[in-house]
Amino acid sequence: MRNAALILVGGWVMACTSASPAAAPDATVDVPPMGVDDVRATAVDVVDASSADLATIDAPAVDAITTDAGALDAPPADVPVGPWRSRLYPTAWRPADTSAEGHFLHDFSYAGYHNGVGPLGARVPSMQVDVTTRGADATGAHDATAAVQGAIDAVSHAGGGVVLIPAGLYRIDGVLRVTASNVVLRGAGSTQTRLYFTRTTGMAYDSHLALRGALTSDLEVALSVEGVPREDSVVVADARTLAVGDDIQIGWTITPEFIAEHGMTGVWTAFNDHWEPFFHRHVVALEPVTGGVRVRLDVPLRYPAKLRDHASIRRVRGMIREVGVEALALSNAVAWHDAWAFNQVHVLELSGVADGWVRDVATFSSPLAPTGGNGAGAHLQSSGAMVLLSKRVTFADSRMELAENRGDNGNGYLWELRQSSEVLWRDLVGRAGRHNFIQNWGFGVTGCVWLRVHSSEGQQALSETLPIGLITYSEFHHSLATANLIDDSTFDDGVSTVNRGSESTGAGITGTQSVFWNTQGRGVLRSFQFGVGYVIGTRGVTLEVDPIEPFVGDGTAPVDYLEGANRGAGLDPPSLYDDQLRRRTMP
Repeated sequence: MRNAALILVGGWVMACTSASPAAAPDATVDVPPMGVDDVRATAVDVVDASSADLATIDAPAVDAITTDAGALDAPPADVPVGPWRSRLYPTAWRPADTSAEGHFLHDFSYAGYHNGVGPLGARVPSMQVDVTTRGADATGAHDATAAVQGAIDAVSHAGGGVVLIPAGLYRIDGVLRVTASNVVLRGAGSTQTRLYFTRTTGMAYDSHLALRGALTSDLEVALSVEGVPREDSVVVADARTLAVGDDIQIGWTITPEFIAEHGMTGVWTAFNDHWEPFFHRHVVALEPVTGGVRVRLDVPLRYPAKLRDHASIRRVRGMIREVGVEALALSNAVAWHDAWAFNQVHVLELSGVADGWVRDVATFSSPLAPTGGNGAGAHLQSSGAMVLLSKRVTFADSRMELAENRGDNGNGYLWELRQSSEVLWRDLVGRAGRHNFIQNWGFGVTGCVWLRVHSSEGQQALSETLPIGLITYSEFHHSLATANLIDDSTFDDGVSTVNRGSESTGAGITGTQSVFWNTQGRGVLRSFQFGVGYVIGTRGVTLEVDPIEPFVGDGTAPVDYLEGANRGAGLDPPSLYDDQLRRRTMP
């Protein structure tokens, strides 16, 4: 049995345990097309919170978990005790390098705004519209929705520019929408410009501030040769209707054969026989070859695109580009009951975006948040920022914290990523959500990077009336995220990619070929990936990598590649992404 202690922290009820960890699966609930959250109970120490509040309490320390992973990492004689390099990343590393055992590291340097090249927002027109000149109240006393949306629309109709939101507090009773390219919302700083959203009714599975393209597909071209991982092209029989510069998706049908190949028959069911976009790319060249046309891509493929699964290119129209949100704070916390009445209410969304960014954005305690009891001082109703069907987006120097609804049905996700490619999450904090950093729902998260992110106090709540929290992890949550990088990041709760089985509408095996590089913190690192995953350099975290662990390790043998356990402090370079970007872009 697990011995639990309830504690009250700043009006929030939490549960802490002191027994050995258990991995009990959560109940699965069918919901509209979104995945359902899981509960991963992990042993934690009881926290003395007699005089602490939620803004200042340290994340609970994680008890040791027994693992034999250390036996896998006896350092070879040629690796010094001090600074060391991974066997897979020598000083002369090239993206095509593969070890004799078949191990390799993808080139992750393409992640981010314009594939990591150039300053954020350098291409936005200089036009500016100040929301206060359109009547926006900066005291928070009156609704500013119409004034702010009017400024957005004016900039949009002019072909782009900056919507200036001066220092102050702005009440937004409606929603804000950016649907055109070249539009930036810019405040005076995340400690000075604050927007708080009040709407609850009708907000389930929606976002208060959304930057949304209207994606459509007007062309599909089948591959004539199977797509090869780490190659920057695919071949089609006829590309006469494609053009250089086209936005495209490369994907395939989730066939019974694809499912069986991954051991997921009877588990992966939500997307059966449906075409899924695995890679978001654009066309950089069209070259005639024998029997067809080679389509050159801006970023290499990350996974085999097989003719068996009807792999094809779909041209995409309607993406918005050069859009950003910066230098402001957001909140949508409300009364405790109202926060639990609607699922998955995000404060910020980027959907159908290419070359966008978010920087210096934080959350804050809403004037509508409870002042005592459950949820006191909350920042968010349930969910923070979400990225969907997007590419080459950067999130930088930002914080999402303190969600009220951290219950089932996908609530409490602070930094959420779905079906997107080459997204860079850099220098971010996620605190006191359910899953602070999460890949979720559907196939096709690939080539994304989490760099110097910090996750703490991730906790689950059983219900509105019983908001008891056990530690929950940042994680790959659904349907085989491929070739992503978690880099020089700190997890004081945990981070995970495993076989989640039937949880969350058949999430199954959630990752393959992803790399945990220089992972640190007081939490747990669980890596049970399909085929092979990589754990290189750790500090402090408790490792779980043995695929014989019941349920979560099923179908994930062999043991993921492990190198440098508890030796992350000497790993050179400390950031794989930074070094790969330097290599790719250096003169």
